[in-house]
Amino acid sequence: MIYSMEGVETERLLFRKLTMDDFEDWLPFHKEPKSSLYWSGLPKDPFKACAEQFERVFERYEEGLGGMFALVDKITNELIGLCGLLVQIVDLQEELEIGYSILPKLQGQGYASEAAQRCKETAFKNGWADHLVSIIHIDNEPSKKVAIKMACT
Repeated sequence: MIYSMEGVETERLLFRKLTMDDFEDWLPFHKEPKSSLYWSGLPKDPFKACAEQFERVFERYEEGLGGMFALVDKITNELIGLCGLLVQIVDLQEELEIGYSILPKLQGQGYASEAAQRCKETAFKNGWADHLVSIIHIDNEPSKKVAIKMACT
């Protein structure tokens, strides 16, 4: 099953596949240490971390394991963040996770909630899942707020 968000829209955002052309625009995410504070396994060097993240995204696309899609502003075409549906194994069960990351300069403006809500609606509408998960570090309060908001809507 392909869990593609490509072409899906929200009020402010368009989901599209991430490409290597997005690398420089996404690099500030990895240059801000707070952005990936709760991520494990990524190199400390921002360039290497960004390259590894892009490799993982492209692998997921190729293997049909969902993926993070670029979120772009529908008016300016500016990259806002990444969001998508990801196949994960949790307690030996295949689960569909909503993942989201927003560029540091644009955090706190509701983009993660807006994009995650559309992922949730799309997954349920297409019958991809009857529930979704979010895998979040226990100390990541901003991501927990988004997940709780999704659980209540």
